[in-house]
Amino acid sequence: MSKLSEFLAGERLDDVAFFLTEEYLDENGMIANRGEAVEEGIVLVEPGEKGRKLFSSGTGLDVMQFAQKAIGTDGHIERDLSGGESEDGEAARFVFAFAEAQNEGVGGIYGEGDVIHAYAYGEDGTAFSDRWIVGREDESLSHDA
Repeated sequence: MSKLSEFLAGERLDDVAFFLTEEYLDENGMIANRGEAVEEGIVLVEPGEKGRKLFSSGTGLDVMQFAQKAIGTDGHIERDLSGGESEDGEAARFVFAFAEAQNEGVGGIYGEGDVIHAYAYGEDGTAFSDRWIVGREDESLSHDA
């Protein structure tokens, strides 16, 4: 099983994953050599802090500021993290995701299973987000839920 498959199955809760289109890959291929090739770019799964630093160096964005901006706008992110689309139809240029372990004490969706949180940046500069419960990938959950 690949690191990406393990992440998407909720088995790598301490890691982060991110997708970069080919335009964001560095010239030397250092990031590309570390990730899993997908149709439009690369998906990397890395340990938390290391992954956040790689994402920031690859995109020029602070992960926390990016996530805070994206969380206010719902969109669709592919369940394999290989892209997505904002509500106005713009394709994702990059995606950042993390998984949160099931927590019955918190309740709500977190009591139902591990949750994947994914944030994307569209071609028009719109930051947007999506989230889903592992095993129920056909359902998007609004951040109002």
